[in-house]
Formats: sequence, C-alpha cells, structure tokens
Amino acid sequence: MSHTEDGLRPEEFAEAAEAAIQDALTRAAEDVPGTLAAAGLLGVCAKEADGGLGLDLDFAVPLAQVSGRLRLRFALSEQMLLARHLAGTTFAIALAQGQTLATIAWQGQRDDGWVGHARHAQDASWLLVRHAQGAVLLDVLNAPQKTETTLDPENPQTWLDVRQCPVLAELGPDATAALFREGAVLMAATAHGAAEAALNAAATHTGTRVQFDRPLSARQAVRHWLSRMKLYHEAGGTAIARSLERNEWGSPRDPLPALMLNLQYATFIIEKAIHLHGGMGFTWEVPLHHALREVRKIDAAWGGGALPQSVGQRFIQTCKG
Repeated sequence: MSHTEDGLRPEEFAEAAEAAIQDALTRAAEDVPGTLAAAGLLGVCAKEADGGLGLDLDFAVPLAQVSGRLRLRFALSEQMLLARHLAGTTFAIALAQGQTLATIAWQGQRDDGWVGHARHAQDASWLLVRHAQGAVLLDVLNAPQKTETTLDPENPQTWLDVRQCPVLAELGPDATAALFREGAVLMAATAHGAAEAALNAAATHTGTRVQFDRPLSARQAVRHWLSRMKLYHEAGGTAIARSLERNEWGSPRDPLPALMLNLQYATFIIEKAIHLHGGMGFTWEVPLHHALREVRKIDAAWGGGALPQSVGQRFIQTCKG
C-alpha cells in the first residue's frame, strides 16, 4: 500500500500502533479497550468530530494485519468499522474512546431471531445486525446467548437471540453495503496477519532446528514449502492492496476475491507451519493452532465453502454482462 495522508504512510502508522497492541496483550481484558483507544486505534477511521483520527481505510488494514499476527483477542476491526460508519452519533464517540464494546454479526438478520459469527460477542454490549435492506445497532447486554464450540472449544463462538433487543441506531442499505465491503477487507487483512506470524515462526524454527548436523531449512523439501508459503502470503497481500483501489470505472472493487484468497492461503500457510513444527505446533510454546482456529472461524462467518462458489458466480455474471 502506497497511499499517504499528510505525509503519513499506513505502514508507518502500523509500526507505531503495534507497540500499543503489544501493550494491550499484557493487560487484563477489561483494560484492553482503554489501552487501544488511548493510542487512537479504535477511532483510526472515525471522524475527528467523534474523537477519531479521520484516516482512510488504508490505515485500518495494517492494524487488522497486526492484530491477526499478534493474535489479539479483541474485535478491533469491528470496533473500528462501527466507529467509522456511525459518524456523527454518540455511539461513534463511545466506540472510538473505548467506552463501549461492539461487534458485528456477519451472518443472520434480526428477523431470524438468532444471529451469529460475531467475533467476541460475549464481551460486547452492542451488536450490528443486518435488517431488511440495511442494518441496526442493537443493545445486546441482556440478550440470551448460546455458544458453539465446534471450531474453537477454548474460545467458542457466540450466538445471540436479538428479537427483543432495543434498537440504538440504523444504517441504510448503501451504508450497510459499504460497511460489509470494508469488513471483508479487514477480515482478509486479519487472516493475512495470522499467516505472516505462522510463516515467520516456521522460517525461524526450520532455520534453527538442527537434525543430523544440519538445520531443517537445509533440506530442499523444506525450502520448497517455505517458498510456496511465502509466495502465497505475498499474493494475499497484493490482493488486499488491489481491493483498496478503485476499478477502471472509478467504483470500489469487490473485496470478496481478496477475502477468499487470504482465507485459503492463510489456512495453507498455518497448517504447513504446524506440519514443519511437528508436534510443537499444538503446544502452548508454539500456539499456531489458535491462529488456525481464528482463520477457520472467519472462513465460517463468510460462508466457508460457499464463498469461492459465490465469487466464481459473480465473476461469470460480470463476464456475461
């Protein structure tokens, strides 16, 4: 990404923000929002009038990547998106300042009753849910909940019954479409960051693990796997950068291909990193399985196996048009 704003590059901003995320990782869960808000991360794309920094989405993408790489257990992307798209409201101010936690239900509509695939919903007071042609922000503090442990027994997904939840704010169809489009980009960036951490761990391990008087990386087969992992990771980053650019007609690009590629590439990279670590890939010392579970949960939230099919169908329709 090469976009700048007042001489500030997204990559440079992310380097400074990484220290704040590292700091948040050492703190109790209740102190994480305040730590991130104090560094300006929650309101990075929120309007300055709402207490944010007023930066473009380009600056949120590397933050999502860092959160994925460092395995931050907090819905940073969702908080940033909601503070951005609820501009001009007291809700945006509260989100940017970390006073209230919110997340987004990537699946389900309010009329369905139960909605889910909302990351860290168990900690959130507000939840954005699709409704009719738009979306509504709900107060879910007292909403009935149930957990799904299939993908992650230690950090299960939460489903909420939102039929009786009070409506706090509404978004129209265009604003909702824009929010979910940007959400796809940030989820792709999160998966990309998780893959980067796994790739770095695999490179370090195979370069320092000695067997038969030679490091593992001296073996040609290991080098081939590392090369392919690096290739996929760079391709995923290129797809994200392209999704941020306008197409030939000046319209926003469809981010779903970038999301699909990064979910597939991240899964491959993390699984192969676990393989190269041997049994250590599922230990507390090398917790690569946590990253794999997070990527799998994002994949499930966006349709799982249905996502590639959807992307393919949309591409065919575009070609016919």
